[in-house]
Amino acid sequence: MTALAQYAILLGLTLGTVAFVYAVYALARVIGRVQPEPGKDVPATAGTLSRDPVWVRYHAKYYGYALLFLAFDMEMAFMYPWAVVYREEGLVALLDMGVFLAILFLGLLYGWSQGALRRQ
Repeated sequence: MTALAQYAILLGLTLGTVAFVYAVYALARVIGRVQPEPGKDVPATAGTLSRDPVWVRYHAKYYGYALLFLAFDMEMAFMYPWAVVYREEGLVALLDMGVFLAILFLGLLYGWSQGALRRQ
């Protein structure tokens, strides 16, 4: 199969997927009923109306927590495929994961030194 044929298949799949999504959306708009209710547009928290404004700014101290969470979330996302491949690759895979964990540990140490883990 030539490269042009592979790209044609990829383009066809992409266009088919987009067409399917639009078709399902259009079908839902045609079949579904819209019942306007005054309470749907009001911001609420746990069933009660909120006294605070809806658009609030978060303090910059939470960005450190978010970045550390993302780093360790990515660690877990990469450790599962690594565990599957570990038996086949052996020591090379173990060293690769050691380097990956060392880089994440350096990021944790940097966040700790900048006070990202300190309670405010």
